[in-house]
Amino acid sequence: MDEEYDVIVLGTGLKECILSGLLSVDGLKVLHMDRNDYYGGESTSLNLIQLWKKFKNSDKPPAHLGSSRDYNVDMVPKFMMANGTLVRVLIHTDVTKYLYFKAVDGGYVYNKGKVHKVPATDMEALKSPLMGMFEKRRARKFFIYVQDYNENNPKTHEGMDLTRVTTKELIAKYGLDDNTIDFIGHALALHRDDRYLHEPAIDTVKRMKLYAESLARFQGGSPYIYPLYGLGELPQAFARLSAVYGGTYMLNKPECKVEFDGEGKACGVTSEGETARCKKVVCDPSYLPGKVRKIGKVARAICIMSHPIPNTNDSHSVQVILPQKQLGRKSDMYLFCCSYSHNVAPKGKFIAFVSAEAETDHPELELKPGVDLLGPVDEIFYDTYDRYEPVNEPSLDNCFISTSYDATTHFESTVTDVLNMYTLITGKVVDLSVDLSAASAAEE
Repeated sequence: MDEEYDVIVLGTGLKECILSGLLSVDGLKVLHMDRNDYYGGESTSLNLIQLWKKFKNSDKPPAHLGSSRDYNVDMVPKFMMANGTLVRVLIHTDVTKYLYFKAVDGGYVYNKGKVHKVPATDMEALKSPLMGMFEKRRARKFFIYVQDYNENNPKTHEGMDLTRVTTKELIAKYGLDDNTIDFIGHALALHRDDRYLHEPAIDTVKRMKLYAESLARFQGGSPYIYPLYGLGELPQAFARLSAVYGGTYMLNKPECKVEFDGEGKACGVTSEGETARCKKVVCDPSYLPGKVRKIGKVARAICIMSHPIPNTNDSHSVQVILPQKQLGRKSDMYLFCCSYSHNVAPKGKFIAFVSAEAETDHPELELKPGVDLLGPVDEIFYDTYDRYEPVNEPSLDNCFISTSYDATTHFESTVTDVLNMYTLITGKVVDLSVDLSAASAAEE
């Protein structure tokens, strides 16, 4: 322990593991510690017995649910966009060689009390029951504009500067109604609330393009992919990667107290009486509670079921987005479902999550609109956790703290945080121009 490291990373949550991998690949000397005896921190994967211990204080789940070790229940379940930033980061670090991905069956959206497939291309728009005939034509024109849009080719801009025009103004040009705007903004561009309408349209157009490109990539029913055996595989894959580059991992290290020098800069971490020295500390909010503030709370329901979510075309893996406006909320609600087809449950079993940014103190009531869409469940657990963000100034104290995971069921916001932290720590930007085909090994 008594060595000097460039960076000490505390907590093996997904964000910390990606950073530790990126920094190791850069040639920095990294020590990675966790107070728990398992990988993943808040974003860990639990088997059935661990799930019962966490939520029921018992280690005897009912026998009819099958073998405990056939379950890998992700605590922060999120799908990956096939062409999205996380996949690019995985390829950039070559961690894909430790992981197998499988396409996700469907992307759906809740509209006027019903669940519909999300139309992502001009052809799908023409078939979608979400819109009437004339609205379909208008939507198709808008989709074609987005598909053809190229930032570097002004001919495709139709006279609009999307860095200045707001999303609302752009959509108004195509005459789309609120209903259509709702699914475009929330189910395609994946905005969490309606603030985007008053922000530059370029962001929404890029997000829509990412969705369409990701959808085309695997010719599946959705733009998402997910690792076999669940997300718990990711932190472990990054731990292996870090080891290849000389990084050191230590689990089950109690305390992990960050030490500061006379100027208030982090200079080491002490555990069990030994101190490892370092220049910088990277951690999740739980390791430096004095340097973060609470910004919200996530409410979630975790369900074990014996059938797919109804009205999703028997999808064995699926995301359903419930836009805020449909529920009279301030932010969206998300359904996530995965099953034995991604090896996260025994044959015939499905794991479903309903999650949302908590707006009340009653998760059961608040999540009811989502839970009602699931049909009968074998077991259901309700849980809330607080979300924190850093309030420190890293240039003064050398502490780089991640923001807690949000309620979304996809990874884009998570990875943005990681890349911003990487730039703060190193002053560099990760090169994400990678060969995307490197992560398509396991469609089947």
